[in-house]
Amino acid sequence: MLYVGNRIHRQRRLRGDAENESQVAGKKTTFPGDWLRLLLLSGLLLMAGGGAVAQEEPKPGNLLDAPTAKQSKTHPTQKAENTRLKTTLEILGKRSVFFPDLATGKGPLSSGKKLELAVDESIAPSRFLASSFTAGIAQARNVVPGYGQEWGGYGKRFGSSMASGASSHLFGTFFLPAMLRQDPRYFVKFYGSTGDRVTYALRRVVVTRTDRGTGAFNWSGVIGALLAESLANSYLPDGERTTGKTFTRFGIRLGFSAASNIVKEYWPTIFKSLRISKLVPNERSDPGTVTPPTPSGPPPKPQR
Repeated sequence: MLYVGNRIHRQRRLRGDAENESQVAGKKTTFPGDWLRLLLLSGLLLMAGGGAVAQEEPKPGNLLDAPTAKQSKTHPTQKAENTRLKTTLEILGKRSVFFPDLATGKGPLSSGKKLELAVDESIAPSRFLASSFTAGIAQARNVVPGYGQEWGGYGKRFGSSMASGASSHLFGTFFLPAMLRQDPRYFVKFYGSTGDRVTYALRRVVVTRTDRGTGAFNWSGVIGALLAESLANSYLPDGERTTGKTFTRFGIRLGFSAASNIVKEYWPTIFKSLRISKLVPNERSDPGTVTPPTPSGPPPKPQR
């Protein structure tokens, strides 16, 4: 009985030790799991906090940079558009481009400059427009019937007008002015009433300036136009080579010269009326033939 009791007691003690060991082992396995969970939770909190800080920090910078970026994108585009518009108006406003013979200085021209001016007048936009206009009128009235109609006839009339215009500039702007020492440029009057300016423009057909600045009969313009129409008889149809028709064309050319002078006289005024006078030289930069009138009466009293 004692042996059996001791054996039972030993088994209970072994069972208790085993339970204690399992409990201790359980405790040992549970503690590391708790610590791992705490570490993971702490890491997630730190990562979340760091991400929130990283997201919040760029916001002030982005809010400040957004308007600047928008201005940098729109400003160059607006500047480019304004530059193109200004360039186009400047090209139209420059008198040396559309009307090369408009004077911008009082000094005389050399023979080389007069030849250069004759070439510029022959290829100026005003020359192309004038030839297109006169060719259209001649086409409608069937002037020079030997050229025919439709586009072929119009092309011949346009070419004939360009050729006679080039020869007129060669004689009236270079050859005769260089020989007679006359100035072939047009000097804008600027001042006076409309009647005075129109009368002045018409008179410039037969009156011009010399290289010394004095007035003289416009032999260069008149004889140059007659020589140009005489030379045109070499390429016009046979029916147009008579003396009467030559002088008729000569008179028409002088009439177009008078109309052209009126346009030249008011060319700067046209751009001033469009409120783009800053793109056109003012009156003081041009050698007007008439000085501005001085105000009459006593000078005004200074205001106190």
